[in-house]
Amino acid sequence: MRILFIGNNFPPEVNALATRLYEHARTWTSEGREVVVLTDVPNFPEGIVYEGYQNTYSEEKMDGIEVVRVPLYITQNEGTIKRILSFISFMLSSIWYSRRIKGSFDVVVASSPQFFAAIGGYVISKMKGARFVLEIRDLWPESIVAVGAMSRNLIIRFFEQIEHFLYRKADHIVVVTNTFKRVIAGKSIDPKKISVLKNGADLTRYEQPLNEQTLTQLRKTHDLEGKFVASYIGTIGMAHRVDVLLDAAEKCTRDDVVFVIVGTGANRKALEERLAERPLANVRLIDKQPKSLVLYWLALSNASIVHLKASPLFKTVIPSKIFEAMAMRIPILLGVDGETREIIEEAEAGLFFTPEDSDALLESVLKLRDDAALSTQLGLNGQAYVRHYHDREKIARRYWKLLEGLNGGVVSEDVEAREAIDAY
Repeated sequence: MRILFIGNNFPPEVNALATRLYEHARTWTSEGREVVVLTDVPNFPEGIVYEGYQNTYSEEKMDGIEVVRVPLYITQNEGTIKRILSFISFMLSSIWYSRRIKGSFDVVVASSPQFFAAIGGYVISKMKGARFVLEIRDLWPESIVAVGAMSRNLIIRFFEQIEHFLYRKADHIVVVTNTFKRVIAGKSIDPKKISVLKNGADLTRYEQPLNEQTLTQLRKTHDLEGKFVASYIGTIGMAHRVDVLLDAAEKCTRDDVVFVIVGTGANRKALEERLAERPLANVRLIDKQPKSLVLYWLALSNASIVHLKASPLFKTVIPSKIFEAMAMRIPILLGVDGETREIIEEAEAGLFFTPEDSDALLESVLKLRDDAALSTQLGLNGQAYVRHYHDREKIARRYWKLLEGLNGGVVSEDVEAREAIDAY
């Protein structure tokens, strides 16, 4: 079996889709599977082409993975209209340049969160005579409305029609949460057509010893010695309300607590402007880090803050960063309700606080700061849980088995059985 996997992001980009796709594809190719990744030129989220790349068609090998990159209209990860134009350009470019990819494919997989990549995947599957699998990592266009980027206008309704068309046309749908399956099945889509393959962590990455000199240097450079570090690591976007951390930091009177924010995104500039007006000695705003250094920032953290806006839609998501922190034995401070909260409470891996409530966040930070035994136990619980349920390598193998079953006309019963396990 040979598959073509289409997704907007891939390393050296470091967001959730890039990580998920890379780690799955690496497992597949290491076991002799044939997979080609069709993606764009790395530019996310700044909208600047990464060093060593050009906005042109190119082919490369990355850890044995065949990677095809196509040009697109590049823009920063902010501004709805420009981003949609960028998504459309990737769709058109993918369809056009897919003709240059040699050989046939049995399955074409296209990953959301936006459906233009999925439209491209559907068209390419028809061109290649392959089965079409739709991977849903985010409910789009609902998420556009949820973050306040657009109201539910005619454009959104049009996107919803596209959404339903793709659900119906897909030979199979892969989602990353149980809630996504229920939502999509509620749109008159056969639930047997939908499989849940949640995110996880590449556990081998977290078994490698870290360089103590690097840890010491980072701790010294950013004045973290002897501090309790509560960190937010990831995209600083409209959905994340990272400004709530600044609110908590302003209210914190403990001089041994530091809030560290690592990343970039549409709302980072607003944080910079606020800190320029009202500097906070207990906040460190760090630029986006390469994947290799994210492990170090996690290692420097006493708690990992995971936060999203207080929207009903975000009760359906599971931020993949929780699994990375759990793998590192870092307790989670969770400002996300719904299915993510169920996981953290089931695992006993962290403390929940009400989303967008800075007082509740600060209370949770101080609780962990003052109870080292609790903090340690939460970290150990999280690591044991992610090893048992969210080992990325095992998930990748289940994914491939699903695709093999689909290629043979039947979805693997093993995958369906595993879904029942994952339902807890």
